[in-house]
Amino acid sequence: MATSTAINSSDTDRFWIKVSEDLPTVEECCDFVADPSCGAISSFIGTTRDSFHNKIVTKLSYEGYVPMAEKELRKLCHDTVAKYPSICKIATVHVLGDCPVGKASVILAASSAHRRDALHAVEYLIDELKARVPIWKREVYEGSDSVWKENVEWKDGQQRRVMVEEGAKGGGDDDDQKGQ
Repeated sequence: MATSTAINSSDTDRFWIKVSEDLPTVEECCDFVADPSCGAISSFIGTTRDSFHNKIVTKLSYEGYVPMAEKELRKLCHDTVAKYPSICKIATVHVLGDCPVGKASVILAASSAHRRDALHAVEYLIDELKARVPIWKREVYEGSDSVWKENVEWKDGQQRRVMVEEGAKGGGDDDDQKGQ
């Protein structure tokens, strides 16, 4: 199903989409989605954890192509409203650059008249964001080792994670991703 991504005034009134080095606060996102017709606001905040598989994580570093990422986030907002029609407003914001341990890298919020659609919409937003939006994550460990990570979500219906050590030779990654 094709979705229009044209920006119109109802989009800017209904969707807050931002991919930037500076994230708004959770409170600002919730304030944006608040509406007198809504009895529910659901949010998700993704933060940097301090470890992964017995390695100490010092930060995550995100890269992305902002115009393409924002275009895909807009499509995702439209898809979310089509799937959950009672959704009133959506905020989708993602950081670029370094994100230290304990800090938010992604904030999602959705409002609706009742809780169920708001809760399901936020779950759908994070799963689809990780599967579709061109933002790449590098996990940096103590001692300056790092790994570029591919999200687990939605690879031909199977969960799988690809990790590429920075500076690794060979192009096996490109071959692994073809047709997926």
